[in-house]
Amino acid sequence: MSTTRLGTPDRDFFTALADVVFGNPFTPQRDQLIVRLAPGAPLGDLTSDREALARVVGPRLEPWLREGASALQKLSAEDRRLLEPGFLYVCYHRCVPQLDALIERQAGQGGAPLAVPFGDDSIADLVRSGFPEERAVRFFALFFQLRRAFHFIERSLAGECESMRRLREALWNNVVTHDMRGYEAALWNRMEDFSTLLLGETGTGKGSAAAAIGRSEFIPYVVEQRRFAANFAESFITINLSQFPETLIESELFGHRKGAFTGAIEHHEGVFERCNAHGALFLDEIGEASIPVQIKLLQVLQERTFTALGGHEKKRFSGRVIAATNRPLAALRRDGRFRDDFFYRLCSDVIEVPTLRQRIAESPAELEQLVRLLVARVTGAKAPDLVAAVLAALGSGLPSGYAWPGNVRELEQAVRRILLTGRYAADKPQSAPGEEEALLDKLRTGELTAADLLAQYCALLYRRLGTYAEVAKRTGLDPRTSRKYVESGRSGKSERGADRTELP
Repeated sequence: MSTTRLGTPDRDFFTALADVVFGNPFTPQRDQLIVRLAPGAPLGDLTSDREALARVVGPRLEPWLREGASALQKLSAEDRRLLEPGFLYVCYHRCVPQLDALIERQAGQGGAPLAVPFGDDSIADLVRSGFPEERAVRFFALFFQLRRAFHFIERSLAGECESMRRLREALWNNVVTHDMRGYEAALWNRMEDFSTLLLGETGTGKGSAAAAIGRSEFIPYVVEQRRFAANFAESFITINLSQFPETLIESELFGHRKGAFTGAIEHHEGVFERCNAHGALFLDEIGEASIPVQIKLLQVLQERTFTALGGHEKKRFSGRVIAATNRPLAALRRDGRFRDDFFYRLCSDVIEVPTLRQRIAESPAELEQLVRLLVARVTGAKAPDLVAAVLAALGSGLPSGYAWPGNVRELEQAVRRILLTGRYAADKPQSAPGEEEALLDKLRTGELTAADLLAQYCALLYRRLGTYAEVAKRTGLDPRTSRKYVESGRSGKSERGADRTELP
């Protein structure tokens, strides 16, 4: 059989297409990559209409789609590899509507995974495009994973400001890496080795970020059963470590056998046992874990095994671990309350979830967009008149530059309060118990530099007064400087560059 070669225009087109197909859809470079593929086409159409590029790619593949496998066999191995991204892109978009419908149905349903009546056709489509059947089955499972990742990242983490775009980009990388070529080749079944640490203040949405990752793990497709191996709606398990007393936390994590301790009248499965091999376990408030619990969690992460209290059988944990805290880890590590070796086992990826005040500072329109989404969620409709009423009440009831100390969670309740009462006046935040005493102790022992003192004092005032303007008024600093000291005091950083929570 004679060998034919792709022409230079086709080679350039499919080489550029690979960067789109295997890249992160939330990067700012994506628009530029797409427009290279269809010069002269309206950029808005190509980026806002997810099917538009598929309609550009399809005609470029038409000769091989028409003639089938025999035409592909005439190409060199290198040229067949160049065409792969095009075939994947077209096959993926053919089944997107059915995948979306499956996600919507499965998201609200427990129990066994739903049947996938279109699975055979989608896999056959990939086989006709030249993929061996085993690889075609894996690509179909990857299609389902990508669609879930896009669904949960885009819908659960709304916001058009730059910090939210960066968050969506980071979450996508966390699920399928920054380049899916490497993920598909070697990592799709190895992601349990990559733990994730989410940092951010209370109410910023760390739980939503964790759920977006946990519900987007790779789940194999079982051809014989015509369904996926697990239900993604049940594969994400969460536990808040601050909710349990020290005496019960190990039982909740690892389970216990009957008679393991007084009151253990029956067997109990912990979260590590309930989390399946295709799922993820979210350890919220990891900064609250005691040193003994940290040691045991470290052993699970290192050895991937655990033993229930009162039991002897070692059980394997094959899921993925996601952890989150609103505590300043740098200070906890410095004070010996958070082990360094535990931190380094958790931090394959460290993702910071932005505060609401940061988002509004980057884009004032962010507040209006969030109010619109929250009103729609509460009422089940767009309700523009209610949106306008909520915005007006926020404008009249809150001081200019209000810092939203409760973040998006506070905004959610503010919307509900306004819908009920027509007004919202924020409660003045109170200092944490013993906060003033702790600051006085540091003053007495001479632990604070001048920058430390000013930063912690400004942060304390901010928690009481709620706005940077009020802090500036009390301290005599200009508003920009007061904000700088508040932020450094809140994060545990000082002007002299204290420990950071990020990787060194």
